[in-house]
Amino acid sequence: MSMKREILALGLATLMALSVAIAPAAAQAAEDPKQPSPENPHMHTWGTDDLSSCWTHFDGNDSAGSAESGYGSRVFSTGSQVEVGFSCPMQENLKQNLFLNPNGTIVVELGFRIFSDDCDPDQDPNCKELTLTLSKGNLAVATEVFPAVNNDWEDDQVRWELSVDSNTSRWNMSSEEPKLTIEFSKPGRAWGPECIILDCEGEFRMYYSNNGEGMAVETNFPVINQSLVPGSGGEGGPDSEDDKGVPGFGLLTGLSALALALATGRFGTEEE
Repeated sequence: MSMKREILALGLATLMALSVAIAPAAAQAAEDPKQPSPENPHMHTWGTDDLSSCWTHFDGNDSAGSAESGYGSRVFSTGSQVEVGFSCPMQENLKQNLFLNPNGTIVVELGFRIFSDDCDPDQDPNCKELTLTLSKGNLAVATEVFPAVNNDWEDDQVRWELSVDSNTSRWNMSSEEPKLTIEFSKPGRAWGPECIILDCEGEFRMYYSNNGEGMAVETNFPVINQSLVPGSGGEGGPDSEDDKGVPGFGLLTGLSALALALATGRFGTEEE
């Protein structure tokens, strides 16, 4: 009977090890690189060469459909208003709620190259400095204006640091996906004799994450695991169970109970 006990114990240990090893592997296989996670917090920006379409997701290696040049641009005739207003929504819906560290910072980095004249927004209603807006679905949660952005046809790196607050700590799936909106409006350079030699057309260029100019183009979200958020349904939340925080724990418990039942039944038979 001692030998059988050792065999059953060895079998139980094997089952336990397999359950712990298989469950995380299965979970990893189901992960979508386009979705945010604590290990994948960087949202990348992509789009077409004419800025007619722009989108984001969290897979820095998937630039499918994005301009091979690494940027999108719009050209305006000499002297006409250099004006853009477009949004870059998340390409796919969130597959689970997104939770951010309440003490963290959202960092938005974008690259631009603009050629236009200057104007005063206080004097000209058609004048608008480069303005970025972050939205949850269709609800704007933060806006920042960048009056110092270069508009003399030189690359300019823009960085926006946004502290997480009650409006941005939770993003509900299928309705509150992150969306960036970019706006700019200034007059084009007036025609002059130099335009005979130089190109005086206005232009607005925005770089994408696959650009070759070294411009940083990504939004970093301080993503935390749902299980760390009280009341979210994770560990410590009203819907949690003790074994939800450990991958494979449910499977491990079930296998252990089954092995114990088999062992108990067999030992009982031998003792009789």
